[in-house]
Amino acid sequence: MRFSCSLPLDETTPGEFMTLDAITGMVQDMDRAGIDGVFVTDHPAPSARWLGGGGHATLDPFVALTVAAMASPRIQLQTHIVVLAYRNPFVVAKAAASLDALSGGRLILGIGTGYLKPEYAAVGVSFEDRGAITDESIGILRQAWTGEPVHHESPRFNARDVVIHPRPPRAGGIPIWAGGNAAPAIRRAVALCDGWSPFPVAGVVTKTARTDELSTIAQLKEKLAFARAYGDEIGRTDPLTICMGRLDNGELVPQDAGSAAQAVDAYGALAEAGVTWTTMGVPSPSRAAFAENVQWFGEEIAAKLR
Repeated sequence: MRFSCSLPLDETTPGEFMTLDAITGMVQDMDRAGIDGVFVTDHPAPSARWLGGGGHATLDPFVALTVAAMASPRIQLQTHIVVLAYRNPFVVAKAAASLDALSGGRLILGIGTGYLKPEYAAVGVSFEDRGAITDESIGILRQAWTGEPVHHESPRFNARDVVIHPRPPRAGGIPIWAGGNAAPAIRRAVALCDGWSPFPVAGVVTKTARTDELSTIAQLKEKLAFARAYGDEIGRTDPLTICMGRLDNGELVPQDAGSAAQAVDAYGALAEAGVTWTTMGVPSPSRAAFAENVQWFGEEIAAKLR
């Protein structure tokens, strides 16, 4: 099991988290704790209503992860997730390839279709077409990262003799992990991507996030069986990386042995089901608390699952 830690960017004390020094320090804290990756989310133009109802602040993911890349030569850099349809895919290809090259091939491009209609309206993209735009964009990314001229003509995107440099250093380009719990998202991951990143979600939140409920190991196993069956149907032979956060709704209480044991059990159940990466976060009321808590997590939870 490998762990990717969220970069806490909601301000508690002004200037405590959203600074170059703070991000650098937090990523170095993760590195010392043995965490494998750092992730950020993506909301370029959220509504005030969403923010006021529990939404969260973000930085541009490529900017934030560039700072993270400079802080550690080892930590993997994960977008979890970029809403791919918000941006022209050639612009995404350039930004991702630039970050991947500068970091020595450490970017994991988690992508998804998103669920906020007002945000789609703000960036001028059709909400109803988000799935088709995402699928087409993935194909363009794959072509662009070959370093060869791209020829692509469609009602949405037209490119003739377009070249994206630098070319990502890894064979096959940058790994793409598709987020989402519903059948179309799983089929997208299996057919077009290197990994699948479902989200723990239950109850009324499934309607808000416009996705399927996923709150138990049994449900996860059902969806993994669906993914395997679809892979067999289309002839996929490459393994599919699965990245999934814990499903038991357990509250992480740093320095508490019982909380650590519960987390080890929860992550162990994910690993038994076939999950190889998991997303996590630690309570971060302050920078000092983040440093202490991520070290505790690394020693008492992550180390016991390797």
